[in-house]
Amino acid sequence: MGRTLVDKQEIVAELKDVLSQSQLAMVIEYQGLSVAEITDLRRRLRPSGTICKVTKNTLMGIAVDGDTKWQSMTALLSGSSAFLLVKDDISGAIKAYQDFQKVTKKTELRGGVMDGRVLKETDIKAIADLPSREQLIAQVAGALNALATKIAVGIKEVPASVARGIQAVSEKDAA
Repeated sequence: MGRTLVDKQEIVAELKDVLSQSQLAMVIEYQGLSVAEITDLRRRLRPSGTICKVTKNTLMGIAVDGDTKWQSMTALLSGSSAFLLVKDDISGAIKAYQDFQKVTKKTELRGGVMDGRVLKETDIKAIADLPSREQLIAQVAGALNALATKIAVGIKEVPASVARGIQAVSEKDAA
């Protein structure tokens, strides 16, 4: 049973809504994946705020038509496409996909789109090498903690030096 025009319009509206919240879209060739494997991919991507959509290229083409941020995705729409729409943690999503790809060896990354630019596989791998958001937050927190510790030690050292100086002078006067 084919989809009705109303069903297709609902799918396009949903795609537009998800795309409006996304920072990066990756297009993968998913042919040969079982339902269990697609479910596993979706489960791996979920913690990074990524949604895996399997839809017809025609419907995705309609959804990105006229949207300058996503219009360039039309160059990637061919064959069996699954779309990984990343909302939050870009690096974490790419790493989760790469882990999935190593295990299954069935998918192929066709490319991605970010801020209106088409990204090649090498560009996406370079983004994956960047630290994740959690790693950056931990690095900033560590730097702030180290700075606060140095300030506290410096503030504590001033009265201690004055006390040692007074004690040295008093011992000198007593002798």
